[in-house]
Amino acid sequence: MTTIKIITDGSCDLPKKLVEELHISIVPLSVHFGEECMPPHMELCDFYAKMKAESELPKTSSPSPLQFLATYQEALAGQDILVLCLSSVLSSTYNHAMMAKDMLLDEGFTGKIEVIDSKTASLGLGVLVYKAAKMAEGGLPFAEIVEAMHHSVSTSGTYFFLDTLENVIKGGRLDRVRGAVASVLNIKLLMKASDEGSVEVIEKIRGTQQALKRLIEKVGEARHDFEKDVIAVAHSNCEERARAVLNQLLEKYPFRNVLFSNMGTVIGTYAGEGGVLIAY
Repeated sequence: MTTIKIITDGSCDLPKKLVEELHISIVPLSVHFGEECMPPHMELCDFYAKMKAESELPKTSSPSPLQFLATYQEALAGQDILVLCLSSVLSSTYNHAMMAKDMLLDEGFTGKIEVIDSKTASLGLGVLVYKAAKMAEGGLPFAEIVEAMHHSVSTSGTYFFLDTLENVIKGGRLDRVRGAVASVLNIKLLMKASDEGSVEVIEKIRGTQQALKRLIEKVGEARHDFEKDVIAVAHSNCEERARAVLNQLLEKYPFRNVLFSNMGTVIGTYAGEGGVLIAY
């Protein structure tokens, strides 16, 4: 067992099997349709069907400081704690994790604890968590892992394609009239996690295939070590499309370390069905 405990939140979208193998602890966010809270392991096809049928988007809620504190307290004696959180611009999750850190220290915790704002989401966060867990598994010192994570936050990239504008319209992020025009013209949004941790539209592209091609091209705008770096693809209930994107991506950029998963309900709420994300 490693002497470092890696903790993250429920927006990271890492595959469950990998989370278990690397002994990662996850503090869940909650998703509500009105007063109804969705079960943590709800079938995603059921979630997207319900979201499509509802007139309003579900609401997401950050974990409370007490939920984080309880997870911190579960760390074994002698373990240092590293926490990686969803962008603080998108959620109060990071702030609650920081509040829990202060509470833990007030209780007399004598180990090291670091809470890092990932400035990204979904598998963008998942890539960072995976890297940290692998370094901890390899026995690297806590300070070295923390430094590597801060560097990775500043050099990582998270890009995503939205197939439908329905959710950004429902969520008030896109004017309904403009959204309707874009939908009629088959305009697709290419977006990214900004350096500050917000989500910004970087291109508007006509047609799905052109948008996905451009999404893949964005990976090539950064320098990569294909032997060591990690590439990740996540999708919102469109596995066949995402597999095709991954295959095309690897033909062009032969990464050896690959993560692939479905987006959970938290990120799926905002992405809508048919979305594809690439992160490194």
